[in-house]
Amino acid sequence: MRSIAVACRTSAVFLSLIFLCSVFSLGQAGPKYDVSTEAKFKGTIEDLKLPPKGSEKQIAYVTIKTDTDTIEIYLCPKSFIDDMGVSFAKGDEIAFTGSKVKAGDADMVLAREVVKGTDTLVLRDNKGNPVWNWKR
Repeated sequence: MRSIAVACRTSAVFLSLIFLCSVFSLGQAGPKYDVSTEAKFKGTIEDLKLPPKGSEKQIAYVTIKTDTDTIEIYLCPKSFIDDMGVSFAKGDEIAFTGSKVKAGDADMVLAREVVKGTDTLVLRDNKGNPVWNWKR
């Protein structure tokens, strides 16, 4: 039974990711940042999902392992990360501030600010509005 539950949860997360990538890549309104659910986290990057070359306007995200959980963190378009001169890799220790939101049945975190070492990447303003330009 546990393997069925894990498979169902994995499928739901995968379908949510497909939905989010299609919405974000079209520049349409996806899940909204909710300041009331904002929290701070820290952990180690377990996986980094970057869009394929030629799709840099799609959202990049990381999976981090905290002391108690594994969390999917949606960052920003890959092109914005490149413009800011920041890079992420598996094993990097990061801290971030983000909003816990729902996308269908899946829980996700939209990052507002990510800190890696002495670098701070601001992705959204204090109200949760993206600081990147979708039209770029």
